[in-house]
Amino acid sequence: MKHKLTALALALAVALAAAPAFAQEEGEQAQNTARIELPSFDVPCRNAILVCADTGDILYEKAADEAVPIASITKVMTLLLALEAVQNGAITMQDIVPISEHAYGMGGSQIWLEPGEQFTLDELVKAICVCSANDAAVAVAEYVGGSEPAFAEMMNRRAAELGMTNTHFVNACGLDEEGHVSSARDVAKMSAALLAHPIILEYSQIWTDSLRGGATQMVNTNKLLKTYPGITGLKTGTTSKAGVCITATAERDGMHLIAVVLGSTTGEERFEAAAQLLDYGFATYAEAEFPQLPQQFGALAVDGGAQREVELSFETPPYVLVRKGETASLSARCELPPSAAAPVEEGQQLGSVTLLCGEQELAVYPVTAAQSVGRMTFSAAWRQLCAALFAV
Repeated sequence: MKHKLTALALALAVALAAAPAFAQEEGEQAQNTARIELPSFDVPCRNAILVCADTGDILYEKAADEAVPIASITKVMTLLLALEAVQNGAITMQDIVPISEHAYGMGGSQIWLEPGEQFTLDELVKAICVCSANDAAVAVAEYVGGSEPAFAEMMNRRAAELGMTNTHFVNACGLDEEGHVSSARDVAKMSAALLAHPIILEYSQIWTDSLRGGATQMVNTNKLLKTYPGITGLKTGTTSKAGVCITATAERDGMHLIAVVLGSTTGEERFEAAAQLLDYGFATYAEAEFPQLPQQFGALAVDGGAQREVELSFETPPYVLVRKGETASLSARCELPPSAAAPVEEGQQLGSVTLLCGEQELAVYPVTAAQSVGRMTFSAAWRQLCAALFAV
């Protein structure tokens, strides 16, 4: 029942559909109670958030909705759109990506691309992930979107789909530019969306590599790869306006966490803050399978309905996040009335499944009608009688 990463692919769909809805839409998923108590400790940065990527639970936050520059963390969205284009069959990782004058003119971190040079998409994605190459990011953006401005529009559309309400992209690489901002919570959302493509971890965990037949050496900017047990990625960033940033992903015992740190003063503080957040999450929480329901139900009787019963629909997560040591106390309770009165509308809530830890309610999941059932009428009754007589 425990829905895990397959080869490190997020089963999330917290429901990723469009990526994890860290704050769920009203009436859409579980109505969580105060299950996660946010700690009060501080970390050395301006903005931060810690998220369980598997469940979408927020474990820590600090000014997580402030819209700020995010430097090369921007490239998470650039990579996401590129990998989605690959997944959709529009391009392949072996496609040759031309290098334009515009890509060549990018400042900051780069692999010194020259106009007219040609690299595979695979090579440029590697350059983006390992050494945060701005020129590579812009070349990929131009290849996927036609131009960097057109690609920025794609980035903003995708951000809206992911529920990134405090984000606006102007470029594909994250260089400081007026109006180019995001937030720690939004970065976590797009990081989770990127993690849903398992191939990204093949790049984000590379420590050193080379291009141009060994002539260009690359070393990963994420030093946690060498110091933090379980680290899997994901992206660093630094500019004068953004400060020193990271979205760090890690996995231990099947649990996947995302720690976003924005606006640290130094690289050391950035990595210290991310490690502190990840340590807290792994030390405090564990994932548990959703407890088995005490009863199975697929339909509910309908009083006065054109049909005798209505099919039921409900969805519970395959696993939930709990404090360590509480797994054995988990249980689930089903609540349904003996019957429903007609008419019944499709999607109408008829009952609930409650997740409990001991006596404490952790979350409530609605049980709804899977179809509409109208009131019984003379013509409907006559049709049922005729059908019954014919069957006899």
